Amino acid sequence: MERDGSIEGDLQDGRIEGYVSPLGEVHTRTVKLSGFQTRSGYRLKEIEINYLTVGTLSPEKDNAILICHALSGNAHVAGTHPETGRPGWWDLYVGPGKTIDTNKFFVICSNVIGGCNGSTGPTSINPDTGKPYGMEFPPITIEDMVRGQVELIDHLGIQKLFSVIGGSMGGMQALVWATHYPNRVQTCVPLASSMAHSAMQIAFNEVGRQAILNDPKWQEGQYTRESRPEHGLAVARMVAHVTYLSEFSMQDKFGRRQQRPPSREDLFPMYFSVESYLHYQGESFVKRFDPNSYLYITKALDMFDLLGGNNPEDIFSTVEARFLVVSFESDWLYPPSQSRELVRALKRSRVTVTYLNLETPNGHDSFLIHNVELFGVLGNFLNVEYRNMRDQGALAANDSGTV
Repeated sequence: MERDGSIEGDLQDGRIEGYVSPLGEVHTRTVKLSGFQTRSGYRLKEIEINYLTVGTLSPEKDNAILICHALSGNAHVAGTHPETGRPGWWDLYVGPGKTIDTNKFFVICSNVIGGCNGSTGPTSINPDTGKPYGMEFPPITIEDMVRGQVELIDHLGIQKLFSVIGGSMGGMQALVWATHYPNRVQTCVPLASSMAHSAMQIAFNEVGRQAILNDPKWQEGQYTRESRPEHGLAVARMVAHVTYLSEFSMQDKFGRRQQRPPSREDLFPMYFSVESYLHYQGESFVKRFDPNSYLYITKALDMFDLLGGNNPEDIFSTVEARFLVVSFESDWLYPPSQSRELVRALKRSRVTVTYLNLETPNGHDSFLIHNVELFGVLGNFLNVEYRNMRDQGALAANDSGTV
């Protein structure tokens, strides 16, 4: 079913007919943290992190799950947004009785540093100038994003996360958690992700960046809220969105169907349904995302290199987390070969890992949409690991004579 050029089932934009989040309306919060230094050495006097929590933290504080969002995501992982009325971007997965059961787990999600949804980024006010940072904002990395999350978790008084879960860019953040903060992660779940971008992945991001940089309204990044390089950002989103789908899903949903009869405004005599869909994606994206943030975040993605030329054993030698790695056969943006490379590195380093490549036909977006296979795989992994952790904790307490 198509509606205004969109695909039914695209929960990220909240357009599933009749769907209501069982969590109801939920609100994000913002914490201010002082003295944050980026990996490049730039010191920010203060940063803000916008975050959401759902569920209840256990007395032992052992049931916290951090969900890391992808490029265009934000902290609103689940529940109804109080302003837009739309469900969170992973509401199908997070909630009471769902795959990530908020009756059991305390779920945290934060907007990344460099973002534009409440956390400090290029749209934030530079205290030294009283104006938005724009391109004066320092370069940020995936490691910087995780550093911000670490400070948030410290602020919440949580010593160890039961799990860090993320798809795409979120998977990269999960990998940094497991390798840089090994004693703070019980399980790690990277979905449709990689240890470093390939030349093709970098190339697609560069096309998007150039679309923004060559928009006349970009103005070296010093544009105003009233006059932004929206055309360039829309084109960047259109290009990126093609990579999130698969040839099968595009052919199945659109084929060569025409959206409507030609109009006087059309340059060509045919207007295809898939063109309408991409235009819709571009136009809706510019309403909720900042062009400069898109530049910063895509560059952070391209610069990420978990191994950095080192032997995998050196990087994963201190890892304590148990891994679930999931890829999707139809994902040509983050192909299964990248997940298999990660799994081989983990196994060579004697890290416990479960790997599944799911035959879902929806491309890279397979981890975002309604996906029965992923529901089962992820839910079973979390429940078994949590039960085992609790059982081991009880045994340890009995052995020490504390129970």
